[in-house]
Amino acid sequence: MGMNHQEKAPFLVAPLEALINWARASSLWPAQFGLACCAIEMMSTAASRYDVARFGMEVFRASPRQSDVMIVAGRVSQKMAPVLKTIYEQMLEPKWVIAMGDCSSSGGIYNNYAIVQGVDKIVPVDVYIAGCPPRPEALIYGLIQLQEKIKDERVFAQRKRKR
Repeated sequence: MGMNHQEKAPFLVAPLEALINWARASSLWPAQFGLACCAIEMMSTAASRYDVARFGMEVFRASPRQSDVMIVAGRVSQKMAPVLKTIYEQMLEPKWVIAMGDCSSSGGIYNNYAIVQGVDKIVPVDVYIAGCPPRPEALIYGLIQLQEKIKDERVFAQRKRKR
């Protein structure tokens, strides 16, 4: 029998699921994918003034195999789209994507054939951050929103029993 929203999870599963989600949300390792001016704001987020390390996200990884959240910062050209998709596919599960800035979210001011009109046409996006470019505070807020989303995820999907 599947669980509905009113049933409670078994005693051992619910605390374990909460612990796993807390660990995932508290140790995000971003893969930086800085393409334009948003990348400068993303880099300043890791500097001493904003210090994203307070949230457990200071390890910006250069390898997709060591990261679990991709921050797409800036406009994505049609030539760069396959590279973005490859890097996303090389990331280990579970993985999340943040579209930072108007250009990565919707193409921004570049409404033409050369720029992808939203990175969600290439990879699934979990959090959109508005701005041109968004300030470091906006990126930190977006990362906190991603943490909240991760904490609410269901790790153990309930399987239906065959009769």
